Amino acid sequence: MESSPQAGGVEDKGLKKNAVSYLSSIVIGVASTAPGYSLAAVLGFVVLASGAAGTEAVGFQAPAVLLVSFVPMFFIASAYYYMNRADPDCGTTFSWVTKAMGPHLGWLGGWAIVVADVIVMANLAQIAGLYSFLLVDAQSLADSTVWVTFVGVIWIGIMTAIVTRGIELSARTQQFLLGVELLTLGAFAVVALWKVYVTGEPGTQHIDASWFSPFAVDSLSTLTAGMLLAVFIYWGWDSAVTVNEETEDSSEAPGKSAVVSTVILLLIYVIVSAAAQAFDFSLLSDPKNSDDVLSALGSEIFGSPLDKILIIAVLTSAAASTQTTILPTARTTLSMARAKAMPKVLGDVHPRYLTPHVSSILMGVLSIVWYVGLTIVDENILFDSLAALGLMIAFYLGLNGIACAIYYRHELLSSVKAFLFVGVAPLIGTAILYYLMIKNAIDLADPVNSESGDSWLGLGPPLVIAIGFMALGVILMIWQQIRAPEFFRSKLETAPPDLVARAPATAGKES
Repeated sequence: MESSPQAGGVEDKGLKKNAVSYLSSIVIGVASTAPGYSLAAVLGFVVLASGAAGTEAVGFQAPAVLLVSFVPMFFIASAYYYMNRADPDCGTTFSWVTKAMGPHLGWLGGWAIVVADVIVMANLAQIAGLYSFLLVDAQSLADSTVWVTFVGVIWIGIMTAIVTRGIELSARTQQFLLGVELLTLGAFAVVALWKVYVTGEPGTQHIDASWFSPFAVDSLSTLTAGMLLAVFIYWGWDSAVTVNEETEDSSEAPGKSAVVSTVILLLIYVIVSAAAQAFDFSLLSDPKNSDDVLSALGSEIFGSPLDKILIIAVLTSAAASTQTTILPTARTTLSMARAKAMPKVLGDVHPRYLTPHVSSILMGVLSIVWYVGLTIVDENILFDSLAALGLMIAFYLGLNGIACAIYYRHELLSSVKAFLFVGVAPLIGTAILYYLMIKNAIDLADPVNSESGDSWLGLGPPLVIAIGFMALGVILMIWQQIRAPEFFRSKLETAPPDLVARAPATAGKES
């Protein structure tokens, strides 16, 4: 299919225009983070997180840690907003970093998105498979690795088919799944707080202002330990921007959706975490409940059989995120292929559905192969690969913060707004993410901190997996450069004059 320019100077890739509304864009951004599952799987560990020897755990300051962890993501969302105004390309990180910092870093940024999404798909599929059985009280099947994996693969297949079928169907599915999820989490918080403030049940306690103060955390090392866990439960909002070419007002709405999504996630996480620990902190802080605190609390808050609605929340959360994980990967590889940075076939768009069907199907297949393969070889390696996920996320999100400041460097002193939100905030966000990335890499270097406890090449498996994937990326990048060197001769670009100050309606019309 021949391509042509569209508004903003972005190549028309044949995707369906104006198919995603502003509301649907926000829904995609929020749903991609899987807030229900993220809270269930991470909140308990945040409460128990502690820093150096002798320091106390995060404890009641878990909402404060979630609040602080929001900061780097919000700052990077600001970078996404301004980069999307200049270049509403569905390749996002790949396209933007290429323009600001060069084709090689751009390629590696795109590769990191692909790797992160393939890795997380295995976990999301497993959760979807597991909770499908828990919903119908089939505990024996939930305990079976074979059956959980089988159903997880079916979930990947279903969501791949929906994504391939069309962006409008994908958006409608997301609205339904997220609606169920948010209603459930809202009911959880409301009933919990009712029992705290109205019925005053034993073991409950009123919310205290200190719970939201990061200065009440025992030490900086404890705060950092909590943030290492908490910051990445915000990851996923960038999916809203990867469907920018299919969204109404492509140069403005997707960037706004990214920012709004992070704020909505903050509200969800802080409200639900505060309600949970006000209801029963002992259950929340019990290590036995760490891997699924919502189920433990749900049986006490709702009672049987209403506690099933929290299983529905986690299930719909994992299912929604499975779908929205395929979306950004397929569009990243589509953009890379159209730029001749990846094989041409990945740039094909279905003539009827107007979706990157080859990239979408390939994403689903790779996810199934990764999930089933690691489950067969050693399930611990699957969990170790998840531990490596944070390194990939921090790397590519941080690149966007740097790219934004560099791309707009001639505009940073044009106004206070430009200096703070286009330069300072994205760089601070990157600095925080890269600090956490380095700290996490140091921790993962110790085999003791891996699920398996094994030593690979003297290092922990998660770090070796992360390094291995990036090394593979470098090899594939060099191979592609030999095959098609044109992309790798791309010249650096800067933002058009006065783009920051320009009215949104005209932003992105030049590049």
